[in-house]
Amino acid sequence: MAFRLRLETEISKIDQAAWNRLVPLPSSGSDDPDNPFVRHEFLAALEASGSVGHKTGWTPAHVLMEDDTGALVAAAPAYLKSHSMGEYVFDHAWAEAYERAGGRYYPKLQLAVPFTPATGPRLLVGDHEHAQEHREALAQTLPNLAQKLGASSIHATFLTDSDKQAFLKADYLERNDKQFHWINENYQSFDDFLAALSSRKRKLIKRERRDALKNEITIEHVTGHAITSQHMDSFFEFYLDTGGRKWGRPYLNRAFFERLRETMAERILLILARRDGRYIAGAINFIGGRTLYGRNWGCIEDHPFLHFEVCYYQAIDFAIAHGLTRVEAGAQGEHKLARGYRPVTTSSAHYILDPHFSDAVAAYLQQERAAVAELTDELSDMTPFRRGQSSVEEQE
Repeated sequence: MAFRLRLETEISKIDQAAWNRLVPLPSSGSDDPDNPFVRHEFLAALEASGSVGHKTGWTPAHVLMEDDTGALVAAAPAYLKSHSMGEYVFDHAWAEAYERAGGRYYPKLQLAVPFTPATGPRLLVGDHEHAQEHREALAQTLPNLAQKLGASSIHATFLTDSDKQAFLKADYLERNDKQFHWINENYQSFDDFLAALSSRKRKLIKRERRDALKNEITIEHVTGHAITSQHMDSFFEFYLDTGGRKWGRPYLNRAFFERLRETMAERILLILARRDGRYIAGAINFIGGRTLYGRNWGCIEDHPFLHFEVCYYQAIDFAIAHGLTRVEAGAQGEHKLARGYRPVTTSSAHYILDPHFSDAVAAYLQQERAAVAELTDELSDMTPFRRGQSSVEEQE
């Protein structure tokens, strides 16, 4: 069957049901089913709110693969980028080196979910017998599309293993990094999880949880239709505080979060801390088929260990109660290691059209992958689990 590739600069012009049919279902056996971030609703909220768009340097360029009847058979959330911010896989040094050599690095084609360092499918192909063929065909045809767009390169970040294999088969370069994820080993309660830890670490976490809720602080979980605009107002105040301190300017606006509340509230979990009749801290999480994704956090009062309680321990509580197998708590943060989160290797794929520059990057990435693997091994030996507990490699 013949396919044609085309770009769409507004996701609102793509049929929502047709796009969402390409997102793997929980029953599919996918390595990341029902990922909330690649759903039409999430990407549409980014665009409708103005959080992404030409003025932000994230110009939508969604890649659609259609059959000869015009039916959508594969897609990729994609953006033409005029900078390298908001990606969490850093290539600023590549851009500087290429431009010093007389090249033009931007625009580049980015296959990603903006501002979201969470593993998920980037080659959306649905669940059927030809899915892998469509995945590989899409990966193989993207370089020609990038050349027509005048892009220097293609960057697909935070990949599932299925996507990574398709990209590698098409001669993309692999890049690795690490995150810290909590793995649910069939725990029935938080105490079951604690029992797997060494005595010293178990006592540490119990003390942190107790101290976090001093000063009469209480915790609330709010999800689905129970989330009100007032809840989002409170959370956004916290988000602005953290975003202002980390980046100088938060990436996401209030309209984005309100749009999510209106269109996909059942995928949102707000964990909020209250004291003296008002919310003082909170984190927004997104619920996938098997994974809870912790995304943004903030506070307007500082209390010892409250960050750990709201972002890490409460997420574990929720995952255990709802039978989720993993908690992804965002990028970076070796302090998560002591809280029972394990080092996990993340992957991205890169295709650089200039063959000489591609060779130079390939040599660098070979060394970087070895360094990441060595560091991950070292960190794996530092987990708080008692000896004999299974390692993260056995869980993957």
